[in-house]
Amino acid sequence: MFIDFFLTLRQNGVTTTIREYLDLLEAMDKNMAETGLEDFYYLARTILVKHEGQLDTFDVLFGKYFHGKDSMNDSFWENVPEEWLRAELEKIINPDDLRAIEEMGGLDALMERFKQVLAEQDDRHEGGEQWVGTRGQSPFGAEGFNPEGFRVGPNSTGNRNAIKVWDKRQFANLNDKLELNTRNIKLLLKRLRVLTREGKADELDLQGTIRKTSENAGMLDIRLVPSRKNRVKVLLLLDIGGSMDDHVEMCSQLFSAARHEFKHLEYYYFHNCLYDFVWKDNRRRYAERIPTWQLLHTYNRDYKVIFVGDAAMSPIEIMYRGGSVEHWNEEPGMVWLQRFKDQFPHMAWINPNPEYAWNYYKSTEILRKFTDFRMFPMTLEGIQLAMKSLKDLRVRYGNESSSRSYE
Repeated sequence: MFIDFFLTLRQNGVTTTIREYLDLLEAMDKNMAETGLEDFYYLARTILVKHEGQLDTFDVLFGKYFHGKDSMNDSFWENVPEEWLRAELEKIINPDDLRAIEEMGGLDALMERFKQVLAEQDDRHEGGEQWVGTRGQSPFGAEGFNPEGFRVGPNSTGNRNAIKVWDKRQFANLNDKLELNTRNIKLLLKRLRVLTREGKADELDLQGTIRKTSENAGMLDIRLVPSRKNRVKVLLLLDIGGSMDDHVEMCSQLFSAARHEFKHLEYYYFHNCLYDFVWKDNRRRYAERIPTWQLLHTYNRDYKVIFVGDAAMSPIEIMYRGGSVEHWNEEPGMVWLQRFKDQFPHMAWINPNPEYAWNYYKSTEILRKFTDFRMFPMTLEGIQLAMKSLKDLRVRYGNESSSRSYE
């Protein structure tokens, strides 16, 4: 039962399992979707879909499997529940419209004519007074005018006088390429957690208690352990100003999520490239500068370093002394970046610029190579890979062949 639907989901990237399929059958056996297909849809989606990035894929596959083709064709009328049209009719028409419909022979006559037109029409029609189309006076279609009309197809409302709207359902894609919100970022940052047990033993060790009690022939032997705490240490360096103004909202969400997730988080701001100083407060960036050397002397190799910036600048700002657009830097930005790389092996760069735009900047290519291709886009997939790269240095995003050649 429903095995073909289950296999269709698996073949198209929905990572459901046999266990979940059996749970669905058990739920059906208990009549948890006894009232119809819509209830079954919500039940199946709840049980079979475990990742929000696969919700849209599930919806499309469900529609195709249980309703046939997802485009309007000669069998379109079979998917229009007549009782639904009738039930909704009283809510959306006024008495004058109702009288006009009755003059045509009533709703039954209008619906029969609709069926007949769909059966006879075999292509798109625009204008006119008969076919299902657009910008005409036929009772059926879109963006036209008729006081007794059915709107079929586009989402636009036209003259807003259709007595019924029957649109093809449109889905907003939910996938791992979309940009983030604070909630999603928090979930992904959890992947960087390093939980250790520290402090006084005041938390019940259930497994240890069961084991020791069994060894003592049933005599209760309670075991306690220290609580688990997240010991990961993060040094967050945020590019601010200039072209980064376009990404303030997204970077603010990332910053907010990071402060919530990491107990040991230190953050500093820089502009375009790392130089001889950073700052904590953008309003006092000139009055309260912090030497970059101080960071190198304060934080040890245990810290995970995350750069957040669009890496979009003149290559001169990275490679030459005096290249900074704001002050005279005695040493090139690349020198300071290399010092960070030498001290902090676990380092990643998160780029809020759309990935397709990376190839437009020579500076982005330079920094991608500098980070050993641990520059990641600010997407669900990108943040997830960035967190993995901070734990596993083998994780990369792209390689030399994926970089644009400037030769």
